[in-house]
Amino acid sequence: MSLTLTSSSLALEHTLSCLHKCSKEVELKQVHAHMLKSGFFHDPYAITKFLSFCLSSSTFSSYAQDVFLNGLDRPDTFLWNLMIKGLSSSDQPESSLLLYHRMLSSSAPHNPYTFPFLLKACSNLSAFQETTQIHAHLTKLGYANDVYSVNSLINSYAVTGRFNHARLLFDRIQEPDLVSWNSVIKGYAKAGEMVTALTLFRKMPEAKKNAISWTTIISGYVQAGMNKEALQLFHEMHNSNVPPDKVSLASALSACAQLGALEQGRWIHSYADKERISIDSVLACALIDMYAKCGDMEEALRVFKDSKKTKSVQVWTALISGYAYHGLGGEAMNTFTEMQKMGVKPNAITLTAVLTACSYTGLVEQGKSVFYTMERDHNVKPTIEHYGCVVDMLGRAGLLDRAKRLVQKMPMKANAVIWGSLLKACQIHKNIELGERIGEILIRMDPNHGGRYVHTANIHAMGKKWDKAAETRRLMKDKGVVKLPGCSMISLEGTTHEFTAGDRTHAEIEKIRTKWRAVKRELEGNGYVPELEDVLLDLADDEEREAIVHQHSEKLAVAYGLMKTKPGTTIRIMKNLRVCKDCHKVMKLVSKIYKRDIVMRDRTRFHRFRDGKCTCGDYW
Repeated sequence: MSLTLTSSSLALEHTLSCLHKCSKEVELKQVHAHMLKSGFFHDPYAITKFLSFCLSSSTFSSYAQDVFLNGLDRPDTFLWNLMIKGLSSSDQPESSLLLYHRMLSSSAPHNPYTFPFLLKACSNLSAFQETTQIHAHLTKLGYANDVYSVNSLINSYAVTGRFNHARLLFDRIQEPDLVSWNSVIKGYAKAGEMVTALTLFRKMPEAKKNAISWTTIISGYVQAGMNKEALQLFHEMHNSNVPPDKVSLASALSACAQLGALEQGRWIHSYADKERISIDSVLACALIDMYAKCGDMEEALRVFKDSKKTKSVQVWTALISGYAYHGLGGEAMNTFTEMQKMGVKPNAITLTAVLTACSYTGLVEQGKSVFYTMERDHNVKPTIEHYGCVVDMLGRAGLLDRAKRLVQKMPMKANAVIWGSLLKACQIHKNIELGERIGEILIRMDPNHGGRYVHTANIHAMGKKWDKAAETRRLMKDKGVVKLPGCSMISLEGTTHEFTAGDRTHAEIEKIRTKWRAVKRELEGNGYVPELEDVLLDLADDEEREAIVHQHSEKLAVAYGLMKTKPGTTIRIMKNLRVCKDCHKVMKLVSKIYKRDIVMRDRTRFHRFRDGKCTCGDYW
């Protein structure tokens, strides 16, 4: 690294350009030594450039602090602010607060820019006590009305969940600016207080709303699970002539993914193409996830292939997750192998996706191999999510004793999700004794979850222990616990239609029921006999059980789809619970009789029915 030049100013610029070539501390020290020897460290411009470079890298931020505190004589306010700002955005934002204490003890003067940087650190740390201390200090020093400081305070209080503090500050501002509005709305949205967030958003002057304002409220609705409302706001944003940015597009695509709204997702994709919005890693992930969760893996794969050659780990993970949802275990494993060949290192989420794919497709040996080599090959310590995938994989495969032993050997306490998957495996494989023990554990652990009581009662009923089944249901009723009702959605022409079990609320419900009766006659003419095993096993009356199974929400949804779409059109259904055996059997028959592809996404995975068969191979 040659540093010999004639002109002093050119020499300085050349020295500073050498900074960007530094990847190790020993190289940085060489540049630092040359700057000291050449006298460049007396130049404020040179010092600023040097510290800024160090702060931009987590590798050198501690070196910047050492140089600043021990190598500079009485740095001015600008340099103090530079250091506080850089550290507030680092992976150790608490360092900026510690540096501020040094600033106070050195009696360095403040200015209005000092406090927003400190408050940013407080926001990143969700540090309420420190926020109040800085609030008191900036008030004492006369900056209580500085708009930048007040906006930073609003944001910090909102992030730490102190909405009363944030709202009080906001309401005191005579004319809130764009940042004030966005900060207070973001705080309420992040906490899921969407009624208040929307009320404030509607009060915000239209002239002040920008893409960040719209994105904040849309993202809030998506995070709150209010996806229909999120999409309505997205279209309102578009109609308001505010061009969506990449974050708002990604949020809207996430809403489409959760709703199974494929047509709306396609429209957003085409909009991005039309407006020449580059598909970066974030948008690629959102598009792959949307297409996969809406049942179109071909398009998800096309987006993956069209993304930049250097694909991020998130993009690879999105594709692997998509294959997992669809029960394409072989494709998931092949993608995982290809990813590593391309030099992309999998992270914890990638490995969860791979293990999920193995679980959903019965790839037990491959799943075990991935799990037991995680730490050695990928430097990822297994978390409870990884253990949960393996327990589910072993349980689905009928290896209940091995699954139970793994739960007992786990380095952390098993949660209700793990016990729940093992209970379901006991029900599938009719292991009554183990299922009853797990059911008791689950009811104690998760007493407000209705499914725990229902599955435990069904295990008792499976073993003909009617008194115990009735006692479990009575306990559920006495505690006031309600089982989550089955709900299915079907999107047609941009409108999502929702059905619940035994639904009578839809405007065309009588026509739908008439259609279902006609479908049922066709099914029976093709040898259909209801599967009643999953349905209230403690009811002795088969007619009552059959009546209940024929009111399941996905049957109403498929009847509506047959009513409203042209022959040959694919019917896409979303279900909030696991599809039962009878509905699975019905969908296979409907696909064959009516020559329709039916794509159904239940709580965890996809089923694609075609010509009487399902892609899950009846393994779900």
